[in-house]
Amino acid sequence: MIVYQGHEGAYSHLACRHVFPDREARACETFRDAMESVEQGKAELAMIPVENSTAGRVEEIYRLIPRMSLHIVEEHFEPVNHCLLALPGTTLETLKRVYSHPQALAQCANHVLELGIEPHATLDTAGAAVQIRDEGLPEQAAIASSLAAELYGLDIVRDQFQDQDGNTTRFIILSHKETLPPLEPGVVYLTSLLFRVRNLPAALYKALGGFATNGVNLIKLESYTPGGALNASQFHVDIEGHLQSPAMVRALEELAFFAEDVRVLGTYRAHPFRASRTFAD
Repeated sequence: MIVYQGHEGAYSHLACRHVFPDREARACETFRDAMESVEQGKAELAMIPVENSTAGRVEEIYRLIPRMSLHIVEEHFEPVNHCLLALPGTTLETLKRVYSHPQALAQCANHVLELGIEPHATLDTAGAAVQIRDEGLPEQAAIASSLAAELYGLDIVRDQFQDQDGNTTRFIILSHKETLPPLEPGVVYLTSLLFRVRNLPAALYKALGGFATNGVNLIKLESYTPGGALNASQFHVDIEGHLQSPAMVRALEELAFFAEDVRVLGTYRAHPFRASRTFAD
């Protein structure tokens, strides 16, 4: 079983269908619920969005991951086609309010502004579709997927409602079981790490310097202060390379001199999307 956050018809649900068409997919109310289901052995995998090419990172995920004993085993890039959904027979002229997840509202902000409708945040996109179906008010719309329209009997008032073409969400697939794919020539791998820097002058510069001197490419660097402690930063890095490659081994040895609490979240194959186009954070 694979779990995801949201109602049936959410983009996470679509991602589950595309990556694991033969697996049972179950909805969870929150990201924490989905991740804890895997941690507690109630599900094998969780499909979790971490960033979008238009709206940026899903900050909550980067704060939840360090609290969980989960491993990244795969990544997936899902093209997002936002649809403006409403009750059957509704026209654009009757709409006054639109509901969706904050990320989806941000990705459609210009079109919402052009229509002069008032945005309202909900927990997820498909949940917004359920809400307008249940409330039955013709002045309400939802931003959600075409699958949500199908599942909940709504009309697609406008297709491709996102502000930018190529809108894409990156998902990570989490497992409680740690797996390390074999190091194969010609295959591009990513390794994700968590660490804190030691209390030393220029510690972050020195910690990351080992990757540069060994020719290891850093794809992403995220920083945040866990537990509200303003004097301690934790870093999440995505690195191009396999954990067992000689360059990565040397880089991690150097990292250990200047960082503490280093935790490998996982090594996994890079998704083909990375080779086909540049993913903007």
